[in-house]
Amino acid sequence: MKGLTLLTLIAVNFLFSSELIPPENGSDWEELVKGEVWVGWTNYNNSQWCKATSTIKAPLKTISTLIEDKVNYPNIFKRVESATIITDEMVHIMLDMPFPFYGRDYIVSYTQYEENGDSIYRFQAVKNSGVPIHEDYVRLINAAGEWRLHSLDDENTEVTYTWNGELLGDFPNWALPQAWETQGVEVLTWLKDAIQK
Repeated sequence: MKGLTLLTLIAVNFLFSSELIPPENGSDWEELVKGEVWVGWTNYNNSQWCKATSTIKAPLKTISTLIEDKVNYPNIFKRVESATIITDEMVHIMLDMPFPFYGRDYIVSYTQYEENGDSIYRFQAVKNSGVPIHEDYVRLINAAGEWRLHSLDDENTEVTYTWNGELLGDFPNWALPQAWETQGVEVLTWLKDAIQK
């Protein structure tokens, strides 16, 4: 009975996540930057979503190992101040923001699965996690997104990072596109750098 309950919860979580995040090939993305890293954004389900894509010269398994090592995120992604594992699937991430903005933090649960040969790591905000809000941080209560890894061949992987672009707090709307562009380029560049170390 416990196993059935667990499977039901996973299925409900997956279905909810599937509707929450823009479909891989079903949204019109407005391009923000084109180059080694492509970044775009779209409106979907009354939220602003961002996507960054790049080809990384590494096997899918090498990249998935880094994505799964959440406790090591501060050593990979320079804006991540800390990543605290709450459970096997749940993590609390604290982000540094450029002056004069408060830092951001979020608590998300991860779901990992395969789809058409791609490895997907989907995450969404956990409500009522019990983690107190720090006075110098803005809690991103709608944090969600996914990592999608698509093997091109034995040595190259297309990596797509999709995330909810909401920054809340005192962040001005006019500055959001620049913040999204910066975040998309930084995240995939730092991931490439971590592989080359």
